[in-house]
Amino acid sequence: MKPQALRRRALLGLAAAGLLYGPAASWSAPETAYPAKPVTIIVPFPAGGGTDVIFRSVQQRLQAALGVSVIIDNRSGAGGTVGTGFGAKANPDGYTLVAATTSTIASADAVYPKLPYDPIKDLVPIGTIGTTPFVLVVTPSLAARDVKGFVDYAKAHPQALNYGSIGNGSLSHLAGELFKQRTGIEMTHVPYRGAAPAQADLMAGQIQALFDNPPALLAQVRGGRMRALAISEPSAGFEGLPTFEQAGIKNFRPQLWYGLMAPAATPQPVVQRLRAALDTAMRDAALRTDMQSKGVTPWIVTPDAFQAQIRSDIQLWGGIARSVNAKAE
Repeated sequence: MKPQALRRRALLGLAAAGLLYGPAASWSAPETAYPAKPVTIIVPFPAGGGTDVIFRSVQQRLQAALGVSVIIDNRSGAGGTVGTGFGAKANPDGYTLVAATTSTIASADAVYPKLPYDPIKDLVPIGTIGTTPFVLVVTPSLAARDVKGFVDYAKAHPQALNYGSIGNGSLSHLAGELFKQRTGIEMTHVPYRGAAPAQADLMAGQIQALFDNPPALLAQVRGGRMRALAISEPSAGFEGLPTFEQAGIKNFRPQLWYGLMAPAATPQPVVQRLRAALDTAMRDAALRTDMQSKGVTPWIVTPDAFQAQIRSDIQLWGGIARSVNAKAE
């Protein structure tokens, strides 16, 4: 065989082995379009709780929009900060997301001294889902029939009112402190480990007031075991109940919001794909009706508006928490 033919055969062999031009010249399969496998949402609260119920309602529509399964992974503990921290530190590939709430994102930094994540630096907003208001309920034996009567009673009987919350540093605690600031009244905070014992003591008259969300209160209010005085925004089941604004309390609109976030380094095209899927899910009329029946108002804003809300709420709730030195137990 001629030398030229031998040299040509050798070069062809090297090229076939990927050795002639180095690794950059070797063939590679195109990147797989996102998503190519199930997506997991870390819900940082127990199964069956309010946050879990809302995200399971969204789950079905979101997986239809993405074309892959969406898995709910409940990782509760420390007021939702354990699961949120786990999700924030997950691989930023779009396959692990975080169910975010006002309490885990906006107030947690002030309430938990050793928070395992930075709400601004470690997470990126995908989109919002909904909001639920706060209701002021009182024990039936209290003479006050409306907010004005409640405030008047508090001013006439300083230190006579005790208000409960579902825990130190919870939004139900901070809502009570904000109410005190807006009205100039005095109330003593009594923290409980969850809503059930707080409600039990309210109905028994051991405490006189409680701020909580509509789904947790509706059955007791309808049963006459507690009296609702006002709500931060209209909600199903509490039709006809005045808002705090209508009752004369200005700049008092506490709310709990739900949103979807991802680890901060998640590629922007993936975030945009998730955002589009969430938008599609949230336009589903049946989902919106289901959310409203649970006391949650659908809330859809851009990621930039969501980020602005987060920053505003960190300033508001963090400021209140620091002003009363509220620390989670």
